[in-house]
Amino acid sequence: MTETKKTTSAPEPPHKIKHHPIVIVGAGFGGIGLAIKLRQAGIKDFTILERFNDIGGTWARNTYPGAACDVPSTLYSYSFEPNPNWSKKFGTQPEIHAYIKNSAQKYNISQHIQLNTEVLSARFNEEKNTWEIKTNHGSISANIFITAAGPFAEASYPDIKGLQETKLPIIHSLHWKHDYDFNDKRVAVIGTGASAVQIIPEIQPLAKSLTVFQRTPPWILPRLDRNISRPEKFIYRRFPIAQKLSRASWYMMIESFGLVGFVNTSFGKIFETLGHYQLKRQVPDPKLRKKLTPKYTIGCKRAIFSDNYYPAIIKPNVKLVTEPIKQIKSHSLITDNGAEYPVDVIITATGFQQLARLSHNITGTHGKTIAEVYSERPQSYLGVANANFPNMFTILGPFSAAGNQSGLFMIENEVTYIVDAIKRLRKSSITRFEIKPEVQDAFVDEMHARSQKGAWLGGGCKSYYTNEKGENAGLYPNWSFTYRWRTSRWDRKNYLLKKTG
Repeated sequence: MTETKKTTSAPEPPHKIKHHPIVIVGAGFGGIGLAIKLRQAGIKDFTILERFNDIGGTWARNTYPGAACDVPSTLYSYSFEPNPNWSKKFGTQPEIHAYIKNSAQKYNISQHIQLNTEVLSARFNEEKNTWEIKTNHGSISANIFITAAGPFAEASYPDIKGLQETKLPIIHSLHWKHDYDFNDKRVAVIGTGASAVQIIPEIQPLAKSLTVFQRTPPWILPRLDRNISRPEKFIYRRFPIAQKLSRASWYMMIESFGLVGFVNTSFGKIFETLGHYQLKRQVPDPKLRKKLTPKYTIGCKRAIFSDNYYPAIIKPNVKLVTEPIKQIKSHSLITDNGAEYPVDVIITATGFQQLARLSHNITGTHGKTIAEVYSERPQSYLGVANANFPNMFTILGPFSAAGNQSGLFMIENEVTYIVDAIKRLRKSSITRFEIKPEVQDAFVDEMHARSQKGAWLGGGCKSYYTNEKGENAGLYPNWSFTYRWRTSRWDRKNYLLKKTG
């Protein structure tokens, strides 16, 4: 159930350590987007380290049936690289993966990428003002170290007795086994989050029986997905402004979710009405509908857009179980009330760990790792810089992802900030930079304070939006256009700087 660790190479002699001016970790949307903008700025002396054998990040790895984005394609794409040929309103995993690869090819990024190269550890060298980075292919050093590993890198498994020992096949949504035949099988699905909502309608027609173990029901809103017609594609190609207008309209609609997220939970009633409508029109059985009705404010957990989840749940071969799982045996699952459910295979659609594995292996000048600092309190500056981690930037660090906006919109803003910083650092011959601790502390205090009134903390549920202490786990609790303004230019005055000589 866990990923196979790569063999660590023996340390190389110092004279063999290769130096790179800029090292970027991760070849997903963040790493590729940054690489494109660096090249456009005339900066080409960078290397991207990708631990897997393909680029695309989460869209290269989440290949489960039905995998798709819940943000419309016109918005879930680079603003500088519109795609008029999306086949559907919401992009599917194969199309999104192809889009990333095509973007990398168009802008000549492949020459900068080292595949199958995993960063095992990274530590800042105070004397040389460089990062010393150990990989599975040996050691390298870098003047600037940038992590774009992303928040959806490591699978999270449920803590259930017997999960590790059972003889049943366990398939996590992040590690899908395409060679497994679900036809006429008794299937158990643990989880009812975004991945499960996409998987269940795909597996239901194949399975002999499908038992869905629900801990907390999600809010389901109408998706209204559809194919993009040939005339629409023609208009997008001939008149790009039309696709920009579509992008802008969806931006404003998704931005409005901030009213619930961080303004006031009372705004949730507007969106909950849509959720109740979807439930009532698709689930005729009042008893089942009651089990599927959330008892928390919409936005406390991630709301999901789907038109085929409820229709799958009401099929004769599907059973919704709301009692907690007590134990997994060799060929069955036992719930707290003693009921036993024989199954042939278990799908764990239980999401991701809050922190990428890499965060446990990046050590700052104070001797703490990114993960250790985060466990004390979710913190960073704009999600792009961290006190005590000199010459380092992050993409989608704490407080740079938004619960009310496309992740790509936020990534592009971070990229703008980082590229501007690198250009100005080089122009001024600055060899060391680090966010001032007091600046970061003020930003973090602001982020936690702004989180208090909305659904993320006060919506009546537990989710990956919050940490074990009940704090905001790292969402940006403000309008995304304010984040764009704050990252439009590198704010040199907020950094401790050291010049050559």
